[in-house]
Parts: sequence; C-alpha cells; structure tokens
Amino acid sequence: MVEDPVKADEVVPGNRLRAGAAIFVTGQLAPLAISLVTNSSLPATWKSVLSGVLLLGVPELAIVLTVVVLGKAGFNELKARIWKLFRRTVLPREVSRGRYYAGLVVFLIPILIGWLLPYLYESAPSLLRYRLTVAIVGDVALIAGLCLLGGQFCDKIRALFVYDARATFPPVSSHDPDETH
Repeated sequence: MVEDPVKADEVVPGNRLRAGAAIFVTGQLAPLAISLVTNSSLPATWKSVLSGVLLLGVPELAIVLTVVVLGKAGFNELKARIWKLFRRTVLPREVSRGRYYAGLVVFLIPILIGWLLPYLYESAPSLLRYRLTVAIVGDVALIAGLCLLGGQFCDKIRALFVYDARATFPPVSSHDPDETH
C-alpha cells in the first residue's frame, strides 16, 4: 500500500510560505499591468497577446507555481490565512456606526453617478472619452462600499431576494430626539 506523501498536518517552513504567498499575490495582481502594455509602443498584436496572457495566463500559472512551492498542505494553509485576513478586515460581521455610514456613502455615490451619467453625457459630450475610467472607478467604489458596510449589510441585501425575509428594527429609545409623539 502506498501512502500519500502529503499529510494534512504537514508544517510548511516560513520562508517557503512567504515565497509562495509572494508568487500568489504577484500573479493575482498581474492583470493590473495590462494598462502598461496597452499604453506601450508595442505593435497591436503584441499588446493583445500580452494583455491576454496577463489576464488569463499569469494568475493561473501563479496558482500552479504556488502549489509547487508550497505543496498541498502549504497551499491550504495559505488559503486559510488569506481567507481569515479577508474575513476579519474586509467583511467583518459587525462594523462601527461611523464605518457603516461611510460605507453607505461610498456604496451609494456610484449608484447615483451611474444613474445621472446618461444625462451628463448628453449635456457634456466631452465626458464620453472618460466613460471607461468612470465605470471602473464606480465599480471599485461599489465593491469598497460593500466591504466597508460589513457582513450584516450583505445579509440585508440577501434578504431582498428572500420572499419570507422580514426587516426587524431596534426599539426606539425614549431619549431619541427624532421620535415623534
């Protein structure tokens, strides 16, 4: 009987874990270099090929190289650490009141701008040349707003699509100046 050489409890040395993390992160950030390629003086064919490789090839290759460097146990450890960091910082279950309201503003501004842009383009056609930039910034702001709002807001959004979901509001305190009598 042949034993699996990779054990679930295998400890990955810190240097290998750091190297694997660097390969993984660099590979996932590779698509950001597409704008450098498209703005270069390379022929259009080269720009297309390099952009495709940066978008579809490099991130996947980085994952494979990360698994080669770390092994199965190390890759699982890296995934667990990244997910833990992501859950703790980007999507915490509860957020402070200030973070919630800041996230609400960051979340709603791109929606409002997206709603107004067709009218703005009509009255200021020179804005059309920046529509891709505005769209990308708006999408990033929308995602950042969701991250700032936290996990409970994501549950509120999910509840929109659940027929039997009901909103529950905290009781109004007697010291609330907004309370109507």
